[in-house]
Amino acid sequence: MPGGIPLSRITETARSPGAVLCYEGTYSAGVYRTWRDFLEATRRLRRAILGSGAGDYPWLIHCEDSWHFLVSLAAVLQCGKAGALTANLGADYLAELRGREEIGFLSDLRIPGALYVPELILPSEGEEEERLPRIRPDRAEIILYTSGTTGKPKAVRQRLTELEADNRFILSRWGPEILARKVCSTVSWHHVYGLLFSVLLPFTAGVPFRRGRIEHPEELEAFTDDSYVLITVPGFLKRAVELEGSGGKVLSLKAPWIFTSGGALSPETGAETERVFGFWPWEIYGSTETNGLGYRQTKQGLGWHPFEGVEIRITSEGRLAVRSPYMRDPAEFETGDEAEIQADGTFILKGRADGVVKIEEKRVSLAEVEGRLLQSGLVEAGAVIPLEDRRQYLAGAVVLNSAGKEHFAGWEKQRMNRYFREYLGGFFEPLLIPKKWRYVEALPGDSQGKRGRTELRALFDLGIRDLTGLRLLEKGPGKVIAEIFLPETSGYFDGHFPAFKIFPGVAQVEVALRLGDRYFNTGLLVARAKRLKFSGPIFPNRTIRLDLSYYPGVLAFRITSPDGKQVYSAGALEFFLKA
Repeated sequence: MPGGIPLSRITETARSPGAVLCYEGTYSAGVYRTWRDFLEATRRLRRAILGSGAGDYPWLIHCEDSWHFLVSLAAVLQCGKAGALTANLGADYLAELRGREEIGFLSDLRIPGALYVPELILPSEGEEEERLPRIRPDRAEIILYTSGTTGKPKAVRQRLTELEADNRFILSRWGPEILARKVCSTVSWHHVYGLLFSVLLPFTAGVPFRRGRIEHPEELEAFTDDSYVLITVPGFLKRAVELEGSGGKVLSLKAPWIFTSGGALSPETGAETERVFGFWPWEIYGSTETNGLGYRQTKQGLGWHPFEGVEIRITSEGRLAVRSPYMRDPAEFETGDEAEIQADGTFILKGRADGVVKIEEKRVSLAEVEGRLLQSGLVEAGAVIPLEDRRQYLAGAVVLNSAGKEHFAGWEKQRMNRYFREYLGGFFEPLLIPKKWRYVEALPGDSQGKRGRTELRALFDLGIRDLTGLRLLEKGPGKVIAEIFLPETSGYFDGHFPAFKIFPGVAQVEVALRLGDRYFNTGLLVARAKRLKFSGPIFPNRTIRLDLSYYPGVLAFRITSPDGKQVYSAGALEFFLKA
């Protein structure tokens, strides 16, 4: 069964009535939804859709349960309607979306204006059997709402034809490995990656998939009962391998197969994933507009292998351009990624050429977030950049206008942060709302007045961002001495000890680490911390002295009062030596 049985080719007898499609929890728990359940649920949903009096307009689908999602999407397409997917449930966003055109709404959440799927699929009296409608893949439209480069939500119109072609290629490449396992996922099926790999692929292959999304790495402890295909993103894997072994956590999986997308997987995380789970993940590269374009396993090299039939070239501006059988439009499509083509036919990605980034697997336009800030009426200028430590996240810098300064007069920084988070929550998923904020008189720029990531990142750089009094006293081979002023407004004092503000020990270590990287190029990957000692509290509006000494692989630090008489902390950080 190389191509499986896709949604467009199903019949009543495509599978046996008891064939398992979905499971709850782990597969061995035995709580299943079967082919018989699928036929009954889609029949009941078709009646609800056709009985709603709706015209030919699309139906918005948002279901947290992948079973409810599958039967909703299937029923909508069987009725000849377009399915529209969004992961964003912000009230303002939905109002804007539904205000553009007439649109139906199916959900397994209690949302005003939405038909409630769990009730619609319950048995009712007088049900009659009916012939299963055929889905025409070239006419079956799926609309995915995503962030475009213009800063406004964009509707990307896909056809089932190309989505199923993508699935066929994946099965031709890794079919036996997928068929030998069950599927579980950490990603949303309202985005193209999750739609393709978490729902349509296992449905087509006849492989049971988990109804609920795995949200936390700790949940993987339970998945030792069977072999699983894990559909995930690099950020989740990074957190999982960091968690494994801490606090007695054992996350070893039984002969797993792992796909990841939504951002680059570092070779370090790939190696750690192999150490913990016994498998180096396969990465999938693509976008909402293109579906899958390439795949790689960084254990074998950094180059991406194009999907079968994908033609690639580099434009005069250095961007990757593609023609693909997995795209609705046969014309060449210019991506927002800068790239190079290698002699062996693979390609290397060099970064985005536009303002669209991915946080975990979710794509967001930085221009859209910035535009929403301006829309608040309180902001003169705003800038948003992606950052990463243990997780990927966004950070925002804001210049208040006169109305904003009047509105926020006397407010503490944490309260202002909360205001903007709640405001943006009406338009974006929580993951796409900036986690860190800076309020400045003017946004930084270069000599030409252009903003760049380097200048913006400096606002959030530990040791720089709120430490405006950083002064270098001495710099020599393997030695740096600096004085740093710690204003009360520094983000370091936010949230650690609200009633008793002090400069926390973890922040002291981070300042030493970041400045060590700046002056000695140590990197940020610490193998271990040694001889850490915290001798006294550091209060706001104080000046501290930082002494750094670097030897190959070891950074020693000492934080004192400016005269050196009061020692606040000291210790040493050992690094993984760079090759």
